[in-house]
Amino acid sequence: MKIIALFFCFISFSGVFAQSKATISGNVKSSDNENLVGATLLFASNDSQVFFTADSFGNFSVTIPSGQVKIKIDHSGYIPANIRFEVKKDTFFSIVLEKDIAHLKEVVISNNKKNAITNLSNGKLSFNVKELAAVPNILGTTDILKILQLTPGVQNSGDANGYFYVRGGDPGHNAILYNGTPIYGMSHLLGIFPFYNADHIKDVEFDKSSSNAKYGGRLSSTTLLNSNKKLPSEVGIQGNVGILASQLSIAVPLSNKTGFYISGRKTYIDEIVGPIMKSGSKSNDVKDMKYGFSDGNFTFLSQISKNNLFVLDAFVSGDELKVKDENLALRTSLKWSNFTVSPSLITAISPKISMSNAVYFSQYSNDLNMEQATIQFNVSSYVKDFGFTNSVRYSFKNIPFESGFQYAYHNLQPQKVNVENFTTINNNSQDIINASEAAIFTSIKPKIAENLTADLGIRINYYASGADSYLHFQPRAMLNYVPNEKYSFYASYNKQYQYLSLITTSSVGIPTDFWIASSDGIEPQSSHEFSVGSNQNITRNWTSSLGGFYRSMKNLLEYPYGITQFNEITTFKNDLYVGKGKAYGLEMMLKKSNGKFSGWLSYTLSWSDRNFDELNNGKTYFAKYDRRHNLSLVGMYDLNSKWNFGITQLFSSGNRFTMPTSWYFINNNPVKEYSGYNNAQMPNYIRTDIAANYYFIKTAKKESALNFSIYNTFNISNPIYVVLDVEVNENKDKVVVTQKEKVLYRILPSVSWRFKF
Repeated sequence: MKIIALFFCFISFSGVFAQSKATISGNVKSSDNENLVGATLLFASNDSQVFFTADSFGNFSVTIPSGQVKIKIDHSGYIPANIRFEVKKDTFFSIVLEKDIAHLKEVVISNNKKNAITNLSNGKLSFNVKELAAVPNILGTTDILKILQLTPGVQNSGDANGYFYVRGGDPGHNAILYNGTPIYGMSHLLGIFPFYNADHIKDVEFDKSSSNAKYGGRLSSTTLLNSNKKLPSEVGIQGNVGILASQLSIAVPLSNKTGFYISGRKTYIDEIVGPIMKSGSKSNDVKDMKYGFSDGNFTFLSQISKNNLFVLDAFVSGDELKVKDENLALRTSLKWSNFTVSPSLITAISPKISMSNAVYFSQYSNDLNMEQATIQFNVSSYVKDFGFTNSVRYSFKNIPFESGFQYAYHNLQPQKVNVENFTTINNNSQDIINASEAAIFTSIKPKIAENLTADLGIRINYYASGADSYLHFQPRAMLNYVPNEKYSFYASYNKQYQYLSLITTSSVGIPTDFWIASSDGIEPQSSHEFSVGSNQNITRNWTSSLGGFYRSMKNLLEYPYGITQFNEITTFKNDLYVGKGKAYGLEMMLKKSNGKFSGWLSYTLSWSDRNFDELNNGKTYFAKYDRRHNLSLVGMYDLNSKWNFGITQLFSSGNRFTMPTSWYFINNNPVKEYSGYNNAQMPNYIRTDIAANYYFIKTAKKESALNFSIYNTFNISNPIYVVLDVEVNENKDKVVVTQKEKVLYRILPSVSWRFKF
């Protein structure tokens, strides 16, 4: 740890005499001169304590009684600093923290030197991307969203699905924010590849309950992906070259106050995996498949004045998946793309007040073309957002506050359908939806007692679309009790409303998903969530956590027709089913964060059910992703300075789907009968991934390493969907139904070279 303390005494005639109070101000930086936004400072003087959070420029200012004072400075990923001195007059500090050590923040219960994942209270997690390099992955770079699925309360969705499921919610209940901009399409290769370039991301925060009043519009979690806001001091290049994909990131300083970061990726998986699948896969696998993606990130930074930082962020991605199945006479082409741009201005008004303002545009679109036998059809959709966000961080009587205003204009085309066969053409498109959403929020973090703190917030939303409008109050409350250094306990309550909903099909096959907005009598979804838990420091190296949650949900939406409802009178108001649901469970995690071996074991026991009057005869049934057991094991081992190894082991109960229980023919037309909704279950999902890294060079500024990874090492068949093959015997008096499980990829080996200079 290195601390530079520069004392500037503001000398005046009155300064000759002793003061009853003095102002301590300054800034907190990293060893590479980066402002540490959000660094926490605890000032202890006499019998009083003052808590303060550094602003958007790492600045702080607090007035305390003169005399002996102790300052404790914390920030995620840095060594905590402690300063003791006697305050006699106004003083300025410049504090520099060293990297690579986890923080001990107000709500953090561990202080380990090799903390890849830091547990925060109420289900919050922060990630040290550097320490997760040994976790197996396909591209040789960290995939945060995949790592999220290895933590308690988060379920993986299997192969061929980029979604994840948090505490019994649906996939559309999770918010992904890239520098504050919502992302609606968040996967490459249906979840195999991360949808973002890890080299362009500085830090990640994950909140399973969206407990911060600053964020809303989703019933489940919030994931914040933040790019680097440090001005580059010199040209830097880093990237990854592999057999499946490559990526490159460049940092360029234009002046001492201006610079930019630019990143790009592209895959060539078809050229490598395609021939292997055609020559060696089993007959039930998806053999003839072509896939490609590319994406790019851009961040421009300009320190336009001492107290004003201008940032421009942009992100673009495009994917195309083609599948050909001769057994089903099926040809499918699916394209999806994202584009976001967001200029923002961060202003330090005073040492105690900082403000950020940003406008953004976000667009997601998908287009599905399918040909089967004599039928051709196309389904497309898009969602566009134009938004503005404002946030002010300030301190009142040494209590941190954050308040702000947000506005978003939504423009959606839920489904545009075109169906053709030899005799007819049917065009059916749902109406374009326009909606406005405004919100104000305030959060406060008071210290109630010596060992008891609170995180309180209120969010007020106003939403309007056509003749429908809603005004909702969304309170958030969390209490955190820390009796000693070994234990901490929390309890929380959150009320959420969601106005934009992701509609997915529960049918067997390849789903077409689209977003709709609350309109034409479709009410917003809502939820109440309660959670309790505790964290324990077992030893210096071992920590554990145990928690439970209960969530009730209303106005959930189900669209059982998928892409098969094509008549001209169909509307969402008629076809969407509205129901309710609940989810509850236990979450456990055991983590080792220091030494040659590190990693964690997580387990979730949970239930998630739904109740719709129109489905299952009105009886409660299991949700599609009701997975009773989810077990994840992650291990990382540093053999020496050259080699480290990683392994992940996943086990989860299979997804649920609706299977016909009987078939018969009427006038040569097949008729199916069902015993219940989501009455069948996929096989248990089991996957083992391994990885090894060999470092030629490994320093703070330079790196050269080879990554060897194997996805699904033991070649286990994890089906992505089930096809029912119906045949009539020769006497035409019996129907034989055979269930065939379709597998996308069985085993994916990968070799890549990671470099930085």
